[in-house]
Amino acid sequence: MTHPHICRHTYCSNQAKAGMNPKTLQYLMGHSDIGVTMNTYTHLSLDDAKNEMIRMEELEQARKEVDKAEDKKPMKQNMFKVV
Repeated sequence: MTHPHICRHTYCSNQAKAGMNPKTLQYLMGHSDIGVTMNTYTHLSLDDAKNEMIRMEELEQARKEVDKAEDKKPMKQNMFKVV
């Protein structure tokens, strides 16, 4: 039996998957604690994690292409000095 309350979980999960700012989502859900929003109402799966990793890799590749087009040299760790 499906209860109407499940719609809150679905809404929260879908907004999180769409990339909504967690604090905005917390406000819209009416939670005083972000932990309730993220740990109780947001349900993600292994596929969601896989898709996010693919998205991050695509962003990194796009950044590299932009840097190459702008003739920027990649930053190296030895370029930074601890002061």
